[in-house]
Amino acid sequence: MKADPAVQRQLLDLAKVDAELSRVAHRRRTLPELAEIAEAEKTLRERRDALVAVQTSASDLDREVQRQEREVESVRARADRDRKLMESGSVSAKQLTDLEHELATLDRRQSALEDDLLELMERREAVELDMQRTSAEVSNAEQQLADAGKRRDEVFADLDATQARRDEDRAALVPRFPADLLALYERVREQKGIGAALLRSRRCGACQLELDRNAISEIKAAAEDEVVRCENCGAIMVRTLESGL
Repeated sequence: MKADPAVQRQLLDLAKVDAELSRVAHRRRTLPELAEIAEAEKTLRERRDALVAVQTSASDLDREVQRQEREVESVRARADRDRKLMESGSVSAKQLTDLEHELATLDRRQSALEDDLLELMERREAVELDMQRTSAEVSNAEQQLADAGKRRDEVFADLDATQARRDEDRAALVPRFPADLLALYERVREQKGIGAALLRSRRCGACQLELDRNAISEIKAAAEDEVVRCENCGAIMVRTLESGL
């Protein structure tokens, strides 16, 4: 393949633009904030799940406290009715004995229920503290996610601006190359990552490997407009005064 040497030299400009576009794409994929966001999202899900669990426990305890309070009130009301009945003087001696026995039983029942209620309320207070702590952890995780997302967006904005500029540069360069030369460049770039590079002091600028004497001799003998390629990586090697040939 042949191409004007001046046109070949412009491949270096295109390769420089493509190298920066590759760096932009690589940084976009490997941005530390992306891993940070993924970890923050995982943490946030865990904290939210924990909050739901503790809220469920709190709701269960609230229902249990209310049930226990109703039972205590029921026992207390029954005891009040028995006392009023005893104080009325309208019961027989046997009924009075039965009421006294029932009152003693109700008092023990009320005492046990109140002890259980106190324990439930203490557990509810502990769960409330746990809920406050977990809620704070959720808020903290949300803030960390928001901060990481903001940093990511700022970097992405810079990358978008750089990519837009380099896309414009590329669009201006591409029409300068013959179709066959551009197709070769694109094919090599897709396969190897670098389509063209400067040949400098017997070394390929793409793979950084030094060419042997036979390859250098062949390149020296090639016409100026001959498109030469690296025997190691296949990249188009652009010859300039820096090549030292």
